[in-house]
Amino acid sequence: MQVAEFLKWLETTPLAVFVSQSSWGFPALLMLHMAAVTIVVGMIAIVDLRLLGLASRKSAVTDLCRESLPWTWAAFAVSVVTGVLLFMSQPVKYLGNHAFQMKFLLMALAGLNMLAFQFITYRGVSAWDRDAAVPLAGKLAGAISLAAWIAIIAYGRWTAYLML
Repeated sequence: MQVAEFLKWLETTPLAVFVSQSSWGFPALLMLHMAAVTIVVGMIAIVDLRLLGLASRKSAVTDLCRESLPWTWAAFAVSVVTGVLLFMSQPVKYLGNHAFQMKFLLMALAGLNMLAFQFITYRGVSAWDRDAAVPLAGKLAGAISLAAWIAIIAYGRWTAYLML
């Protein structure tokens, strides 16, 4: 089965039809999706702003990461589930939407940035956790993350305006 055929089939499933045609399905899912994304970005921004030295400078980076991580992953899980359900309502149109494509490209960039930070820069966090300056690599990771998530939100909103 080709991608286009699969997406056309997906769009006709009972769940997709409910989401797209009920008076409350899509708006309710969109509300939950936006609330979850807000929590994800808010939690990530707390750490990013600390890395950039713009907020929470007296807090240890490890403390902020430990406290924000559970909220971030829980909200991310909700955003994935609601996002998939929203996508199912019009998968062919979403897949052809430039803003939707850019949103996912930027999410991949944010994910790669997070992995690089976690597996390279964060390994030396004990040297700069609280009282020392965050190294350039940490500041760069925070700046890339913050910029990527702001753009992800913008492209997420533009998706609705560019639906064919």
